[in-house]
Amino acid sequence: MARSKEFDIDDVLLKAMTIFWQQGYEKTSMQDLVAGMGIHKRSMYDTFGDKHTLYIKALERFASIQSSRLESRIEGITSAKAAIRLLFEATIHRSEAEPKGCMLVNTAVELSVHDPEAAERANEAFLNTERLIEQLILHGQETGELSSRHPAPALAAYLHNALVGLRVMVKATQDTGKLQTIADTTLAVLE
Repeated sequence: MARSKEFDIDDVLLKAMTIFWQQGYEKTSMQDLVAGMGIHKRSMYDTFGDKHTLYIKALERFASIQSSRLESRIEGITSAKAAIRLLFEATIHRSEAEPKGCMLVNTAVELSVHDPEAAERANEAFLNTERLIEQLILHGQETGELSSRHPAPALAAYLHNALVGLRVMVKATQDTGKLQTIADTTLAVLE
């Protein structure tokens, strides 16, 4: 008779996500995962497969959590400018309990060149954020809040690129004043 799991799958996946987010894929050992997830090695393999499969599942979870957070932060905001600014502010003012930076950006930098599956997952999540920004821009252009001098897809790509760069800078500096100046200068394109 098969034994039931003695752990919450979602809980241990979130623990694995945090470990990978802090350390990256290559630097994270199986021992790190077993110790950090609080489960036996055999249980980890039986539940999640190998390290790479676990990483992809953790990356998908991270993307899902981040997407939900972004959408909930801007829900109900009628100003396109204010909603886009909130996306940038959320990047600068993150919870101290979370690792610095963005697991998607980390993945793109560390793995994209030699791991097509990880690159695909990161690019899917990037594209979802870019689409969200594009929808906000289109809304702002339709209401007259934003100029139509730049096509919405091009402006969304530009702003998303800047947002990804800001996610890197958040990991590299503690200077929130500098980060705020970067965001303000970038968002001046919306004026």
